[in-house]
Order: sequence, then structure tokens, then C-alpha cells
Amino acid sequence: MSTPLLAVTCGEPSGVGPELVLKLACRAQPARLLAIGNLGLLRERARALGLPVRLRESAGEAQVEPGTLDVLDIPLAAQSRPGVLDARNARHVLDMLAVAADGCLAGRFAAMVTAPVHKGVICEAGVPFTGHTEFLAERTATDQVVMMLAGAGLRVALATTHLPLREVADAITAESLTRTLRILDKDLREKFGIADPRILVAGLNPHAGEGGHMGREEIDVIIPVLDALRGEGMTLIGPLPADTLFTPHQLDGADAQLAMYHDQGLPVLKHASFGGGVNITLGLPIIRTSVDHGTALDLAGSGKADPGSLYAAVDCALDMVRARRSRK
Repeated sequence: MSTPLLAVTCGEPSGVGPELVLKLACRAQPARLLAIGNLGLLRERARALGLPVRLRESAGEAQVEPGTLDVLDIPLAAQSRPGVLDARNARHVLDMLAVAADGCLAGRFAAMVTAPVHKGVICEAGVPFTGHTEFLAERTATDQVVMMLAGAGLRVALATTHLPLREVADAITAESLTRTLRILDKDLREKFGIADPRILVAGLNPHAGEGGHMGREEIDVIIPVLDALRGEGMTLIGPLPADTLFTPHQLDGADAQLAMYHDQGLPVLKHASFGGGVNITLGLPIIRTSVDHGTALDLAGSGKADPGSLYAAVDCALDMVRARRSRK
């Protein structure tokens, strides 16, 4: 079986992404890694940080060679300085993502791993952009995707993502929750190689609604959906009170956890694994993982940025590639 080729996008050029990608070449490489970014920028950052990395321009291939990083060059519109955003380079960021996604769809890359981007500066450039997840869903013509973060033995998926809290309850419908759980179950089987995933499902309200005394979303929406999907063969536990779902007793034997909203599940995950967690987009026809942090403009160019989350994202993508290949 051939060594997988993973595309690694360098993210916002003024952030920590380029230097984190350079640091990938400084460790033993678990797969063939192709950096998608600006070759000149990477050379400049490597010199400034004293990183002993040999950069090699590539048309789309890479070799496993410690200390060497193959780069598919994507032009910048303007010179980039660490920590200084420039909206003129927004197209550069989107071009990296498009090249990686299209390469995965065409089968040239086994997976894509993304360094962090800055949503605000892309929007300032006049391009409506809410994040990697939504961009990749549109690029791959995917109707619905699910955000999941993994780390410290947890896999926390979200029923809703970046919504104001007052809008969350209305967004949790029987249809959307059913689709989310089907995507989660399917990808745990196909991309993680888990034969019968055991998924813990949080309630929306305190104490999971306490029999309707603290809200009826559990009774009216969540419980009927879980009952219907159990009838299809899914192993779903819940709805559970969110304040006890993440206790060791509940987590024992669980393969994933579904939180109803962003700040219900992710604070627990990030407390347990920040700097070593992985952001995974489920539901796509391709494999995509990312870091669990942002562009860290204040650290850009300092050499102090921790590459642990990017290392974990590469390792996770490779595990998913292997699980998918063994299934086939």
C-alpha cells in the first residue's frame, strides 16, 4: 500500500501557520506531506527563525525526507509581515484551500490538513467567509457537515456551531439533529473504523429538561429523534445532563459525545487537550483535519508557537486515511 500524500495548507500568511508547517519538516514525517502555501514566504520565515528546513518546490508530489518540505507554491498579492493582517492576501488563503480540496476530490491527496485562517480579514476583502467548514462544504457540494473536536480521548461533535445562544433552541430541529447523528455515526464507522459507535448525547437544558420542568426540547425533539435512530441500529445514550456527561463513569466505553451547542461541549474538550486537539469536519466526501487554535498573531514570527496541535492533526488525518483504506 502506497504512503499517503497529505496536503497541508499554511493558513493566514501573517499568522503562526507558516512557521508551524515549517516545523512539520523538523520531526519524523509519518506520511508524504505537501505544503500548500507561498514558497518565498516559507523561505523567509525559515531563515528568520533559524529552522534547518530544506524547501523544495513541487508541482503536486512529495517524498518522505526528514528536514525537507515539498511546497506547492501559491502566489501572494502583497508581501506579508508576521502579525500584520493584509486583506489583499485573502485570495491567497482561499486559493490554498481550493487547491487542497480539489486535489482531495480528484484523488491526488488522501486528506487535507489546515493551519488557521483569519475570518475577519477575508471578510474585509469583500468575500463572505464564515470558516473552513462552510467553505469546504460549498466546495465539495455537501449539504450538511458536522464539526467535531478530538483530543485527550474525547471526540466532541456539535449539533449547532457558531450561533448566538438565543438562536440555539430554534436551530435544533428533528430534521437537523437526525442528519447530524447520521453523519456522526457514519463517519465514526467509515473514517475511524469503529464498528458500532457508542455516542453520548447531551440534553439542551439544565438536567436534560428535568421531565419538561426546565424546557421541552428534550421531550419534543431530542428523545423522539434518539428513539427513531435507535430503531435504525445506532447506539445512542441520552439525552444526558451536560454537567455530568463528561464524568469518567459516563465516558467509559463511549466513542463520541454530541453537544447541542458550541460552548456546551468545547470548553471541556479544550480544557483537556488545548494545544494538542484536532478539529475534524465530518460529512465531507474528503478527509479534513485542522488545528484547535487560531492565527495567534501576537506569536507570529517569534518561533514560540507550539506545533503540537498541527502534529496531532496530521497524525489524525493519517489514522483516518488508514481506517478508510482498511475498510475498503
